Amino acid sequence: MTALMTVLGIVVFVLGLLFSIAWHELGHLSTAKLFGIRVPQYMVGFGPTIFSRKKGDTEYGIKAVPLGGYIRMIGMFPPGDDGKIAARSTSPWRGMIEDARSAAFEELEPGDEDRLFYTRKPWKRVIVMFAGPFMNLVLAVVVFLGVMMTFGVNTQTTTVGEVQKCVVPASAKDTDTCPKGAKDTPANAAGLRAGDKIVAFNGNPTPDWSTLQRDIRETTGPATVTVERDGKRLDLHPTLVKNWVAKTNGRGGYVEGDFVKAGFLGFTPSSGVVKQSFGQSVDRMGNMVEDGFHSLIDLPGKVPDLWNAVFGDGERKADSPMGVVGAARVGGEIPNLDIPPSQQVATMLFLVAGFNLSLFLFNMLPLLPLDGGHIAGALWESIRRHAARIFRRPDPGPFDVAKLMPVAYVVAGIFICFTLLVLAADVVNPVRIT
Repeated sequence: MTALMTVLGIVVFVLGLLFSIAWHELGHLSTAKLFGIRVPQYMVGFGPTIFSRKKGDTEYGIKAVPLGGYIRMIGMFPPGDDGKIAARSTSPWRGMIEDARSAAFEELEPGDEDRLFYTRKPWKRVIVMFAGPFMNLVLAVVVFLGVMMTFGVNTQTTTVGEVQKCVVPASAKDTDTCPKGAKDTPANAAGLRAGDKIVAFNGNPTPDWSTLQRDIRETTGPATVTVERDGKRLDLHPTLVKNWVAKTNGRGGYVEGDFVKAGFLGFTPSSGVVKQSFGQSVDRMGNMVEDGFHSLIDLPGKVPDLWNAVFGDGERKADSPMGVVGAARVGGEIPNLDIPPSQQVATMLFLVAGFNLSLFLFNMLPLLPLDGGHIAGALWESIRRHAARIFRRPDPGPFDVAKLMPVAYVVAGIFICFTLLVLAADVVNPVRIT
């Protein structure tokens, strides 16, 4: 039964992946057609074609390897300086440029002269290239907000899970054992109990854990903690002390291995699935986008850990980069988690939404062959042409993105190497949510 559920989870994730890719390419396709650009192909996947059908002047199809997708647009690059689409050169770098330029026109048909991508105004090209990642962002936002507002998310609450007996620094190796001479925690001394729900701190309402956590850390000395116990409200009067505690990230979470001295009460909050309001959901979504952006910036620094996880005895960290194979394995674990079916569905949706958010952020990098590279080229062309008009200089014409193809090949090579390293880590030392 476990194996069957694992396969089911993987299949569900792959279907979500295929939909996400098709959704991404639909953004490019719809805007390209809107601006009159001819699109000969719309394909989900790579490799051999499994199914295809031609409608109008576009062939729609599914390929065997569900690791991406593409649309082909006529005239992605302008002709060369000599006005020719293809030229001959013995230089390997020049050859890359000419091959890319030739491929952009290889399906040119009579009447396509006014349906070329490069002939569209820069703002239209920006829209076409941005539409794909934007579709992934829309899908991620809709799914994240929908899950948080309907299913809820597992979060720390203001209900007491466990009361610590004595004051021990958070940096101590064993925080559950009281060393000789350790003082009672303010919570224990004041009679706080597991199951108490803290509704106010010093008269201020505590709607969520992050608010209560902040109030506690900013307080030293006598305080009033209002709790709900057995259906009644009760005021407790602990005297908070300074203690070394884990540094917070400002959202109720913690920064691993970093400690600060702050007000200390001495209890562990319980966790539970809590439905979020629209405002709370939007706030959490913003935090996810910010975290995703920082994770993308931090990718190069995680290569040594990935290398050690594959070829050494290094531990695969929970925030380690994960590829499609790793995500599929996680998808396979979800149906076997000991949580309610509704939360299994919510977790799977979160996984697919997270994948879409990653697609958006990754594709917005201003590097060829990513969408962001084409966006950067169109914006640069717009700047050059506006500058030429302001200074009354000749129009410099379209920016030749094809000249950046050698850089694109280098970038693609780096991405391929990184992808293979992540793939190896996902196989030999995978991230597990269990």
